[in-house]
Amino acid sequence: MQTGLKVTNLCKRFGGIVVADAIDLDVPAGRIVGLIGPNGAGKTSFFNLVSGVVAPDAGQVMLDGEDVTGLKMAERARRGLARTWQNLRLFPSLSVLDNLLIGTRDYPGERLSRLALQSGRIARDETQDRLKALDVLERIGLAGIAHTDIVNVPYGQQKLIGVARALMNDPRCLLLDEPMAGVEGQAYRTLQSVVRGLAASGVAVCVVEHNVAFIRDLCNEGVFMFAGKVLARGDVESLVADPRLTELYFGT
Repeated sequence: MQTGLKVTNLCKRFGGIVVADAIDLDVPAGRIVGLIGPNGAGKTSFFNLVSGVVAPDAGQVMLDGEDVTGLKMAERARRGLARTWQNLRLFPSLSVLDNLLIGTRDYPGERLSRLALQSGRIARDETQDRLKALDVLERIGLAGIAHTDIVNVPYGQQKLIGVARALMNDPRCLLLDEPMAGVEGQAYRTLQSVVRGLAASGVAVCVVEHNVAFIRDLCNEGVFMFAGKVLARGDVESLVADPRLTELYFGT
């Protein structure tokens, strides 16, 4: 039975700067949780700790009941922990389609032993992955640019491609780091629909986003972070209406 993401007593300090101060946070399977708070609150640092970019000083990260705290980022990804990035991290020399194929959880040809002994199976798997990538692009409305070089794609569409690449992982938990920056119009609505569909299929989704309206419209609940701490959790409307939290977020 899937349980989602559960983080307990997560701590991280860089010198005198505390970016995670005993964070307890769970994102149940099938739910969408939004992280809000001012710049420097520790939201992206939390994602880095959960996804394995940075090792915590203390605490535990559980994915569907499995302790993944000691695993490297690639191993967490193979277990279904996917994320996007504020700065995209797409490969500029590749096409849109090839950028998606890199996100496959277990890329068919990445092991030399399989290349030598299972070349026929690898060819079939690669064909299936290409069909899957085209289907993902269709879902986000970008099938028409599958073979376009990523450098010729507008920034807003590149943000959607970053999400599409994460979907190639078949995530059990998806971390979205400011997915709406530069995204508007139909792309905005498409992304909402895709994320809701993931949650409905049992994926645990956690979103960092400064677009409070997007968080309010999309998320089941919100978590307010400040100075590496979780200060409050509840429905997003109540959080942004709290004068104390509003002052911390926007200033006086």
